[in-house]
Amino acid sequence: MKITTIILSGAALLVLSVPAAFAQSTTTTDPPQTIQQRKENQQDRIANGIQSGQLTAGETKNLETKEAGINKEERTMRSEDDGHLTAADRAKINNQQNNLSNKIYDDKHNAATQHEGTGEIGQRKENQQDRIAQGVKSGQLTPGETAKLEKQQQGINRETAGMREANGGKLTQADKKAVNQQQNQASRNIYNKKHNARKQ
Repeated sequence: MKITTIILSGAALLVLSVPAAFAQSTTTTDPPQTIQQRKENQQDRIANGIQSGQLTAGETKNLETKEAGINKEERTMRSEDDGHLTAADRAKINNQQNNLSNKIYDDKHNAATQHEGTGEIGQRKENQQDRIAQGVKSGQLTPGETAKLEKQQQGINRETAGMREANGGKLTQADKKAVNQQQNQASRNIYNKKHNARKQ
């Protein structure tokens, strides 16, 4: 009986210690992301939010304006230190990126969503948002360019909503023509900004 108890106790101890030893041997700590990696990660999250409809044009405009501000501040810091960032600079940018990250999360998980509708106008809006999201993800659109494009989409959305309100929830043929003309201009702006020399 005593030998059985000793054997069982030893086996139990061995079973309990193996996972802990295995976990210690396979656990690695990932190095912290570089500033560029964080910027790319934030842009990917924004692009995904645009494409899924979790981010409205107004929310995207605000997020990209903040990202553009961080990028501008980083450039200023680098110009003051021969192209380098000091430890204090890195800490400040990291803190700003943390705040932006929280804002992206909050905006993607609030009640506001981008609903495009199924008609021609809705399909055009969805198409524009998809093109903007692709440009953000590919780096063809900078945060500043994205903010301007989303501001334009936000204006079109407001005007369309006003037209609907004035006509009992529907758009007249004249309204549709006006919105399509505005989207044609927006489409050209998206193309031009995606194909200029500026990159993220």
